Amino acid sequence: MTRNPHVESTPARATLSAEDVAVLQRVEGCELVDLLLPDMNGLLRGKRITRDALEKVYADGVCLPMSLIATDITGNTVEETGLGYDIGDEDRICRPVPGSLRPVPWSPRPMAQLLLSMEGAGGDMFEANPREVLKRVLTRFAQRGLKPVVAVELEFYLFDQRLDSHGRPRTPINPMTGQRNESTQVYYMEDLNDYRGFTDAVAATCAAQGIPADTAVAEYAPGQFEINLKHRDNAVLACDDAVYLKRAIKAVAQQQGMQASFMAKPFAEQAGNGMHIHVSVLDESGGNIFASSPDAPADTLKHAIGGLQRSARDCLLLFAPHANSYRRFVLNAFVPLNDCWGFNNRTVAMRIPHSNEANTRIEHRVAGADANIYLVTAAVLAGMLHGLENRFDPGPPITGNAYEQTEVRTPFWRDAITDFMGSEFIREQFGDSFRHIYGQQKRKEMHSFYTQVTDLEYAWYLRAV
Repeated sequence: MTRNPHVESTPARATLSAEDVAVLQRVEGCELVDLLLPDMNGLLRGKRITRDALEKVYADGVCLPMSLIATDITGNTVEETGLGYDIGDEDRICRPVPGSLRPVPWSPRPMAQLLLSMEGAGGDMFEANPREVLKRVLTRFAQRGLKPVVAVELEFYLFDQRLDSHGRPRTPINPMTGQRNESTQVYYMEDLNDYRGFTDAVAATCAAQGIPADTAVAEYAPGQFEINLKHRDNAVLACDDAVYLKRAIKAVAQQQGMQASFMAKPFAEQAGNGMHIHVSVLDESGGNIFASSPDAPADTLKHAIGGLQRSARDCLLLFAPHANSYRRFVLNAFVPLNDCWGFNNRTVAMRIPHSNEANTRIEHRVAGADANIYLVTAAVLAGMLHGLENRFDPGPPITGNAYEQTEVRTPFWRDAITDFMGSEFIREQFGDSFRHIYGQQKRKEMHSFYTQVTDLEYAWYLRAV
């Protein structure tokens, strides 16, 4: 049997790692374990098992339908991927990710959760699994003696659990004032104080799960918040942190009578939810290859940005995967409508945040919080490596308002799908299988979306035409 040398193989028989055993010891009387497989949309699918079945899962894995990895956003199998009826809806063995076991502090019963990774037909990890896609990009960095350092910022809304009479979300009732949130007070400390019951509970959950969250801010819309994660020199673990954090935020919000949503654009008139990826790159000696000042930016920094510019169109579907994702791209909403860069400038796509020279990094600001964190990070890193290898020139940095100095581009979902499915960059970086499966998944979702008749169509056309 031929195995792919670039894909990490998992032993046929395995036992709990010392780290996972220590977690179980902390979860006194653990009764249940959630087995979590992040799919291509970033949704968590899997099984719930009893504690006494855990050793068998580590030893033999657990079977899940291969089609789960590319299930559409509504939970249906996408036959066009070739993973459904064409192969008899086969099961594949899913293996525990060592060291990923975490307590579930919001559960009323003692409980833990564990990440899974799906095998392919040959026993290696399935190459289209988002976590494996990212790992292959990191392998190419390692072959060049480089190590990315990654941090993730996630924006989200808190909503009232009860929808309005039209089935739409409502901002939450402020727990201190008893009034519905309607004002926009960016970075307003009173909002953080008012919702400290929520933010404190999230912080406690992060501490219990080992999630390195360090900053919470009130964002630029009523009920909108951002929680930031500390940087890691292991990009896969940085993404695992973000997966855990999203689940924790949703669970804590539900416990407190609210709903948390990472939907890209819940309200047309309010700010959208972004996912910002901060990246620096270390060489073999541990030095940051981007270290420089605004007056003399390092060539490596410029080359990496040039690669992000040239891969932006091919990767847009990874940054904006859903129909609603494209509602977020509107003028004067701190969302990039360009592929330019600049220092300490939130109107550009690739921002170099204010810092000392040693901590120079790229903040990639294109993706929405609704995207798959593994795939977003893989796309960002692949673009940067593409630029480093080809020494692309990004042009001069933008000073001031980029919206007024660059051509405003309004992206469309259909175009992004077409660009992705025809992209040689995607094929070369992520493989034919991934390009086909992800592209077909999104094409099917688009076709399903456009078969629906919306309320706006009735309002505009029913009587007028």
